[in-house]
Amino acid sequence: MRRSIPLGSVLLGTVAAAIGLFVGTAEPLAGWPAVGDYPANLVVERAAFVLALFALLFGSYRLLADVLMRSSNKRRAYNTRNLLRLAFGFVGTVGTLAVLTDNWLGLLFSLGVIGFAITFALQQPLLSLIAWVYITVKQPYGVGDRVRIGDAKGDVIEVEFLVTTLWEINGELVSTNQPSGRVVTVPNSVVLSSNVVNFGGGGSPYVWNEVAIQVAYETDLEFARGLMREEAAELLGEEMAAGIAAYRDALSETPVELEVHDGPSVNVTQGESWVELRLRYLTHPRRGQRVKNELYERILDRFNDHPERVAFPVSRSR
Repeated sequence: MRRSIPLGSVLLGTVAAAIGLFVGTAEPLAGWPAVGDYPANLVVERAAFVLALFALLFGSYRLLADVLMRSSNKRRAYNTRNLLRLAFGFVGTVGTLAVLTDNWLGLLFSLGVIGFAITFALQQPLLSLIAWVYITVKQPYGVGDRVRIGDAKGDVIEVEFLVTTLWEINGELVSTNQPSGRVVTVPNSVVLSSNVVNFGGGGSPYVWNEVAIQVAYETDLEFARGLMREEAAELLGEEMAAGIAAYRDALSETPVELEVHDGPSVNVTQGESWVELRLRYLTHPRRGQRVKNELYERILDRFNDHPERVAFPVSRSR
């Protein structure tokens, strides 16, 4: 059923083109009254060619798009489909004008003059279209990525010619990287003038997160740090190991040299009346808050099991 529509469109275009050729050469409508200032043969011929052009382009586009969408790389298929839409739309517009005017040279000159005028009249939409080309080629983000573009933050739903649509996270309604339920539309031109943060870009879908817990100076720091690493290793386990491998592979493709720990680590920061232990671990950005919540609860439970070795600041109660 899916192929019947584009195949039928191609067949319709072929028949319409044959009719246009027949009417243009045999002139079977020579005795018919003129349509306005144009002979009936000419009107039917050009109408048939326009129908043939649209039907053939539509059928060809649908066939190619159906093939592309079967690809396992959905992001590449999506970007290629958008390029096809732009290319087929341009060919259809130019082809229709050429058929109706029957003057290719004059058409090209007119398009140049019109394009020069449009450049000044539609600067922002054209800038967004240029930004879409940049997004498609350089791929700072794609459909499914969690990004921040300017002041907007969310998961990319769609990247169109002029705008990028995000499923918002945070925003004015919620916090802690949770979806708000709102959809945000961002002009693509913003990408060329603002910072774009991809929470999982760079070849690896994982990001580093931290859980911070404040303890008193009387705490056995080495013991407390060991408990935090144990809980992170038990909760994340093989997922973090796979994430570290992916992170190292992505890092190896760049000139940047960073030390990457094989597992979770704990950094110590001195405060005025407490010591802050910051557990550092690797996780997927969409599970960041859930993992952080669970780690925090598990670590506090372990700390409370050892009050003789882990103490909290005096201003805090257990």
